[in-house]
Amino acid sequence: MKKIEAIIKPFKLEEVKEALADLGIEGMTVSEVKGFGRQKGHTEIYRGSEYTVDFLPKIKIEVVLSDSALDSALAAIVKSAKTGKIGDGKVFVSAVEEAIRIRTDETGEKAI
Repeated sequence: MKKIEAIIKPFKLEEVKEALADLGIEGMTVSEVKGFGRQKGHTEIYRGSEYTVDFLPKIKIEVVLSDSALDSALAAIVKSAKTGKIGDGKVFVSAVEEAIRIRTDETGEKAI
């Protein structure tokens, strides 16, 4: 099993969710997060004063899936989240040792 963590622009969430649903991937966790990479924020003017906004709003999507579904899920996320502009985000993949569905005590891939 693998865990995908994708940091994307907020307005791309629906497109990514639909792309994963088309693959049959149903479960995901979504968090509103803030951060920056090469983009390094931007400056804004508020009431005549200029200030720097370092941390930009992003969406973090977490999905745990079987190894066989990994490549198609990664391709779907990257394709649907891409705008071609700076700040599109990143995708991280890590191994998941075990999963347990609390309600039924199912383990492994049956739990996801």
